[in-house]
Amino acid sequence: MAIDYRKFFVITETDRKLPLILETVGYENDQQFYEREEGYPCFHWLQTIEGSGEIILESGAVKLAENQGMLLPAGVPHEYKVTSAKWSTWYVTFDGALAASIVYALEIPLSTAISWGSDTPLASIHEYYYEKYRYSYDFTGMNGSLEVYQFLTLLKKHGNVNKSASFSQSHERLLPLLFQLEISYASSDIGLPWMSQILGVSPQHINTLFRKAFGLSPYQYLLQLRLQKSKEFLIAQPDQTVKQIADATGFLDASHFISTFRKSIGLTPEVFRNQYSKKNQQEEPR
Repeated sequence: MAIDYRKFFVITETDRKLPLILETVGYENDQQFYEREEGYPCFHWLQTIEGSGEIILESGAVKLAENQGMLLPAGVPHEYKVTSAKWSTWYVTFDGALAASIVYALEIPLSTAISWGSDTPLASIHEYYYEKYRYSYDFTGMNGSLEVYQFLTLLKKHGNVNKSASFSQSHERLLPLLFQLEISYASSDIGLPWMSQILGVSPQHINTLFRKAFGLSPYQYLLQLRLQKSKEFLIAQPDQTVKQIADATGFLDASHFISTFRKSIGLTPEVFRNQYSKKNQQEEPR
């Protein structure tokens, strides 16, 4: 069981050029009232381990129960209010040359309560860092940058807002369908009704799951899968014509395949294939 800890890290001028910088990490077994009128100078994550509390913002109070947390950007005024007998919290603060861009790219909500399951790594992350705090002092530089990125990807994978499915939950729910698509990607029967039948859910829910897991519609995912397979065919089977590969990967005809391939890859299928054949010739020992 973790006890109170707080770790500050040395940040050098070289570190400030890194995409992410780990500034502090800590665990408060008994969080008390705290007020920051000018906010914190960098990104600040706080999550509840036990009990409950509130982060009070200018827009109102947001309650954080167990397995909930919030990411605040720099400079947002806030204060903490304890709403249970004891409020245990874990926090991490970070910055970096690309910190805002990475948070944005991962679509992590700011100043909003984020939840996750009790069986996910986020639920015990305070213990993970306690072990690292006890036995390792190498959190600075690139190692610290990797720690922050790992945390943010865990948040992206397992976190959800307003009880919506998380990325991992959506991906897991789609697995039977994704497996079947790997086998049947070229079939002309594939459509929302076909997908709905495999998963036993409505077409609307299929669309929601794909957008949550991949940021794509089901059709866009299928198109990307067919393009991926076509690239493999172009390289592995140099004797097949473009029309044969179009047929084998589910495109309507060669013309549709060529235009779709060029729009997505920036090359025609033949030019793409020739680039790889030239590369292989150059790599062959003489």
